[in-house]
Order: sequence, then C-alpha cells, then structure tokens
Amino acid sequence: MVSQEQRRRQLAREKFLRQQQRRTSARRKSRMRNSVIASVLGVVVIGSLALYTTGVLKNDDDKANANAEVTPSASATSKAPDPCEKAAGGSVEKLSWKKEPAMTIDKSADYTMTLATTCGDIDVALKTAAAPHTVNSFDFLAGKGYFDHTKCHRLTTNGIYVLQCGDPTGTGSGGPGYTIPDENLKDKSLKDNVYPAGTVAMANTGQAHTGGSQFFLVYQDSQLPPSYTPFGTIGEAGLKVLKKIADAGENTGAGDGAPNATVVINKATVAKS
Repeated sequence: MVSQEQRRRQLAREKFLRQQQRRTSARRKSRMRNSVIASVLGVVVIGSLALYTTGVLKNDDDKANANAEVTPSASATSKAPDPCEKAAGGSVEKLSWKKEPAMTIDKSADYTMTLATTCGDIDVALKTAAAPHTVNSFDFLAGKGYFDHTKCHRLTTNGIYVLQCGDPTGTGSGGPGYTIPDENLKDKSLKDNVYPAGTVAMANTGQAHTGGSQFFLVYQDSQLPPSYTPFGTIGEAGLKVLKKIADAGENTGAGDGAPNATVVINKATVAKS
C-alpha cells in the first residue's frame, strides 16, 4: 500500500516535472523573441529549480519565468515576521558575458564560498575536483560582484525544500549570458534520487548543460531526479540560517513562492582554503 505521505510526495514531484516542462517551452519561445529583437542580448534563460529545483521551483503558466513560477494563493495568508536584517547599501550590477570564463582555479585545491546574506552567513565547501567548471564559474562571478545585492527569489516548502538564488533580476529568468556543463551527477551523496539537506546544486532549464548562475540550497532532504549539478555542501551554521528563512514561509501559502524573509546576498566570495 502506498501511504498518503508517499502519494503526496509523488504528486509533488509529478507537478514539479510538469512545471519544468512548461518552463522549458516558455523559455524556448522567449529565446526566439529575444533573438529577433536584439542579438546583443545573451541567452539568459537559466532554469530555476522548480525546484524544480533548478529548477526545483515552479512557474506560472501565463509567465515565461524560467526559474520563478509562483502559484497564486486562493486567499491571503498571514506572514511571519521577517527574521532578516536590512540589506546593505548598493545595487545589482547588470553584467553579462558571451562565453564561459577560462579555467583559472586550481582543480586540486579546496575552495569555500561564503554568502553574506541579510539573514546570516552561509558557508559552502565547494566540490572543486568533482565540479571544476561550476566552481570556476562561481569563482569568476563572485569576483566580478555578480551576486552582490541580489535577492534569493524562491522558496519551496512542500515536497521539495530549497531556497533558490543567483538571479540578478530576481525573477527566475536571469543568468550570466553563458551556460556551463552538468557535472558530478553521480555524486555519492545523491542516493535514491534524494538531494540531502545541506546540498548546494545548480538550477537549469530542464535540458542538459543549461546551468548558468542560478543555484539552490537544500535545507531538508528533497527527492529530485539527479539532473542538477551538486557542487557544494553547507555547514551547520548555514543550515540554521536556511531553517530560519524556511520557517518564515513563502508568499503564496501554496508551498512555492518568494520567501517572506527578505533574503539578500550582500556579498558573495569564493576563496581558496
């Protein structure tokens, strides 16, 4: 017999996959429009989790939001107090590149990414040897200030448990203008299609090798297909920060939307350990 909880999770996964497919279709149409309007615009449709994860989060049928699908709530929901501080002064820079940056990191060394957010610092031990393209890209983007002052735009609290960040537009459709290859999809931590709490992985469009800058932080074990590059692990203190954000809920009341907590990455840094 399939328990109600197992059935609920199965339905949540099926819903996520359907939403991912809709997002992929919407992104294709958007890319076609953009190529006609202006060739100077890079392809910035980097998937969202749907989360999806990567998309793990969800998308509205009427909006071409590759990474930020929001299901309207039938009724107003009460919001928990914002547990986060006011964002540091500054604004998001509009940066874009035509191709993946050249490899400059030491693939044999250890690197750490620190996300200094309005809700607390989140330290991530990066999997350099297993995901060198991903780590190199984050080292490049962080060094350019790409993530600074950006909002984490999506929180899922039902079936899949992630916070999605890395989009300077805050809409779920932004990216750096280039894509990077999928890596480390057979990581030993991914057992039975579960991304364990503490995992940091890439969002994508649902197609292979479409990661850009958007990523998701798993705060509770989440069952997802192994299609999203796992490239880091969050420390215990960072997980407490994520739990605080998750406890504040999201703005739709449906388990997938913008976080009620004002999560802004004041500064992202990548350093060689």
